[in-house]
Amino acid sequence: MFNDTSSPLALLRTRRSGKPRDLVAPGPDAGQLKSILEVAMRTPDHGKLAPWRFVIVRDDQREALSDLLRQAYRVENPSAGRLELDSMEQFAKQAPALVVVLSCPKAGSKIPVWEQELSVGAAIMNLLNATHASGFAGGWLTGWPSYSTAVRDAFGAGNERIAGFVFIGTPSRALEERPRPEYDKIVTEWDR
Repeated sequence: MFNDTSSPLALLRTRRSGKPRDLVAPGPDAGQLKSILEVAMRTPDHGKLAPWRFVIVRDDQREALSDLLRQAYRVENPSAGRLELDSMEQFAKQAPALVVVLSCPKAGSKIPVWEQELSVGAAIMNLLNATHASGFAGGWLTGWPSYSTAVRDAFGAGNERIAGFVFIGTPSRALEERPRPEYDKIVTEWDR
């Protein structure tokens, strides 16, 4: 059934997350990144609220991001050592392209916040699928920067949260398959 490697399902079966530290140039150019983000925006969105935003961090802004992460980390962790601070710099400078995805639920909407948050996750998955379909690999990271108020404030406002940092580029080596759940262990039929 899945012998046709040009089918959309076959393409989706080959999607893998790339480790951001292993993603190298080339990354998507501005036009390709716009197309990828337009696909990401075609996500389930009950109420047509668009409870998410995408912030592109250009290559020439990576040093500023590195400085932001190091300073914010130092404020929250005054006794941080060089290795911890260097990891913030490395985080900021991975992969040729970076998109910060923000969850921005619309307060007072009749659509529950939970559904709005699910839409954010779906938007990121669409972003990763579009990245793969465009011939690149993507890696979705959270970690300390996603939960830092100072980092969030650099990208968004009070009710927004960083849903993740999506790094995009070309894998420097073949992406390895990871163990996947067994179908029969997670799929059942309702028996009522």
